[in-house]
Amino acid sequence: MPKSPAPAAPASSIAEFEHSLDELEQLVTRMEGGDMSLDESLKSFERGIGLYRHCQTALEQAELRVRLLLDPEAPETAEPFDSHID
Repeated sequence: MPKSPAPAAPASSIAEFEHSLDELEQLVTRMEGGDMSLDESLKSFERGIGLYRHCQTALEQAELRVRLLLDPEAPETAEPFDSHID
């Protein structure tokens, strides 16, 4: 029985990451505007921290997937691809 290809990242995970990043950028823009009350700023900051953590986790998972693709036998020793050509 032939091996099936490794599943691609679920589109919903990518969409969730992009949505979280977009919302985080909007929050930062609003907070930089300086028109928010202290309470609104604190709530926005708290929401921003949650969004940041969600994005960071998604990026860590993506990095792990790339490492597994680069060297499935020893992902911890996989070297990142250098796109710079000298």
